[in-house]
Amino acid sequence: MDLHCSPHKSPDPVKTGATMSEEPAITPSWLSPDPTAWASGGGGPMDNTTSLGSFPPMDSLPPSQLPLLMNPWDIVLCSSGTLIACENALVVLVIWQNPALRAPMFLLIGSLALADLLAGLGLVLHFTCAYLIRSDSAQLLTVGLVVASFSASVFSLLAITIDRYLSLYYALTYNSERTAAFTNTMLVLLWGLSLCLGLLPVTGVNCLDEEASCSVVRPLTKNNIAVLSVSFLLLFGLMLQLYVQICKIVMRHAHQIALQHHFLAATPHYVTTRKGVSTLAIILGTFAACWMPFTVYSLIADYTYPPLYTYATLVPATYNSVINPVIYAFRNQEIQKALWLACCGCVPASVALRARTPSDV
Repeated sequence: MDLHCSPHKSPDPVKTGATMSEEPAITPSWLSPDPTAWASGGGGPMDNTTSLGSFPPMDSLPPSQLPLLMNPWDIVLCSSGTLIACENALVVLVIWQNPALRAPMFLLIGSLALADLLAGLGLVLHFTCAYLIRSDSAQLLTVGLVVASFSASVFSLLAITIDRYLSLYYALTYNSERTAAFTNTMLVLLWGLSLCLGLLPVTGVNCLDEEASCSVVRPLTKNNIAVLSVSFLLLFGLMLQLYVQICKIVMRHAHQIALQHHFLAATPHYVTTRKGVSTLAIILGTFAACWMPFTVYSLIADYTYPPLYTYATLVPATYNSVINPVIYAFRNQEIQKALWLACCGCVPASVALRARTPSDV
């Protein structure tokens, strides 16, 4: 049923002006100024415009008379942000409180968890600003926080991939001080670049007044979203290349070990290595499945496309921050031990005695 085209009587020409002036303003959704656009997907130029910071005038009515119409997609995004924040806050807290978790690998996992934590908080704050504060400035700041946080999350995933590659390629010298210095340098660079990308919404403030310059996510302009999308595609290509090299190194080591046992398929090393390669494929496949739809859609779509499509591609992208702790933190043996100690004061024997295998790569 089209929510924009319900039948009604023709207005009295004499009373039309008064009726229009007394019609209550509508609270905007997270991506669209029309809360019904999520369902209808069209109906006019304004119905297809996505917005993060444009608000109708509401000075004519007291707050008590303003209806609070919530877009269900906004509620989904806010719920996702809450889950992301809680889940990653646990990881950050565990790594922060355990001095034993200070190796470069754990610093990068902590960076990923912190970025996802801020992204979750950004989604919640943006929901609050859209429906309560209703300020353009607040909207710009929260969108900047979301962009910077998700950028730091993706960059942290790249840094983890680089660290895993170096740990295999330079296995004998990986635990040197040079590795720690290199890790700290990566952290400074990735967070600095993420903060710069977080300023893009501020540079797109003119998009609030010039609708044609907007992308599918306001106040990001088409140029802003193109920079973010192309950057993601480049990072994904680099991660793919690194994971291919990791698979080659792991398979080569497994083959050398198997030859010593004179029977390739039956060796435990071959089985666990095959699991490790499958794990890498799952990691990269999950990352691509979450972010690729939104990235491609952002490049080909513009402000005239229905907001429903933007929501449908943006929500899966946020799920990547829900999955990251499961893949990178909760599967790690040392973090598992720290979690058991924090929650129960003991470590199960199955966790304490489990040996690290290539499937943990």
